[in-house]
Amino acid sequence: MIKEFFIGTEISPAYYGELLDFIYRYYLIPGEFTDIRKEGLKIAFRALRNDGVIYGELIGGGDLKLILDYPGNLEEWAHSIYEDIFTSIQVFEDVLRQHTIYFAWVEGEDIIPEKPPTRRGMASRGIFGSSMLLVYVLFFGVNIILFVILGFYAVIAILLMQLGIILLSDRIYARMGEWVLTKDNPSVHIVQFQLPEDEFRFFIKTMGEDAVVRIKREIYGASLANKRPPTCDDARNVLERHGFRCNPLYERSRTVNLYRIVERAASAFGIPVPKVVLANTMIANAAATGPGPGRGLVLVTTGLVVQLTDDEILAVIGHEMGHLVGRDPIILFSIVSAEFILRLTVLLPVVIISPILYIIVAMGVIFFVAKFFEARADLLSAMTLGKPEVLARALRKIGYQKLALEKRGSQRITGWTAWDPHPPIYFRINRLENLRDYRNIKSPLLQSAGDVIRGLKEAILNMFS
Repeated sequence: MIKEFFIGTEISPAYYGELLDFIYRYYLIPGEFTDIRKEGLKIAFRALRNDGVIYGELIGGGDLKLILDYPGNLEEWAHSIYEDIFTSIQVFEDVLRQHTIYFAWVEGEDIIPEKPPTRRGMASRGIFGSSMLLVYVLFFGVNIILFVILGFYAVIAILLMQLGIILLSDRIYARMGEWVLTKDNPSVHIVQFQLPEDEFRFFIKTMGEDAVVRIKREIYGASLANKRPPTCDDARNVLERHGFRCNPLYERSRTVNLYRIVERAASAFGIPVPKVVLANTMIANAAATGPGPGRGLVLVTTGLVVQLTDDEILAVIGHEMGHLVGRDPIILFSIVSAEFILRLTVLLPVVIISPILYIIVAMGVIFFVAKFFEARADLLSAMTLGKPEVLARALRKIGYQKLALEKRGSQRITGWTAWDPHPPIYFRINRLENLRDYRNIKSPLLQSAGDVIRGLKEAILNMFS
């Protein structure tokens, strides 16, 4: 059988050949491949085993094309080759991002510099990564203080505070973003220069943050102020006025109608269009919250818009819509509140005897149950938008590092037991890629809970097999 894979990339023309060289040098040559032939923007190779041969061809470009010709009994191996090449592309792009200059705008909004993906930023965004569950966990310390001060009345005060957080969650999320997208100003405009490392260091050294803001303002004045999207030519001309020359082969520009993407997802789910907020950080992330579908908010980062195609962004937004439709923020608030009440009543003797052990077990259970709702959001995106494979591809792109770690059995178990509301990414991708008859599922939550429990059991069995 012959399969063709098209893998979208975010690289500029100057790096088409370098990407193929990277795959050739770090994957094909060290791997179990023979007859490797590289010519221009094409690489042909062969993978040989006792039970058959896989013939492959890579064709470079904006979208890398992978062609695999293999017998049916080698389906699993062929898919493994695709996964490895996909991961190699993500590694190359990640390196390239370290010396890429990004400019992003939303028409009518303030002009601000892009925030690089720092560890502190990743941690803070992670706190708000799923239904504000970790915010509730942070209330443990506050709970203790209030309980000491107010006694029994602390229970009521704490529950009211937690309820207030969930009712105001859309406003809390809104403060994390810099730009609001609307029907009148629906698009994110991005220009990027993927420079060689030495040119990038020179740019950073000679141009401070203030200069970057001035450059962005001048590009805006030459384009969006005249009611047209910014282009690489606009950016190049402005940079040259500031004494910096760019090779056109290092440039990429893109306009993404993010509001329209969210609107399409909302229409498919049959809910009002939530407020759309963009955080101008290069960390790839998205989140949704709100007390209900009628007062929802979707937060997206510039990094996600840069890394994913429009279809992949739609699939990720579909996952977030699944949280809104399922009223997951309210449900998770109820679960955490129930645990809090039980902790101070029925389970109080256990807490007194071993408070640390109790917290470990209680939080482990809460986060494991939260995985049911994350899995349901994946399923609802697939059922409603009809593209589970696109969501799987998006997860591969933004989670490739975790996916590589989870190839080890011990890491898979850690993913299941960690205080993280998301199931391991390998499980989410495999589940999406193997979904069958998903439109006929009667109870997405029960189906997802069963899948999560089976996933944990399989991980435990595989670790000891």
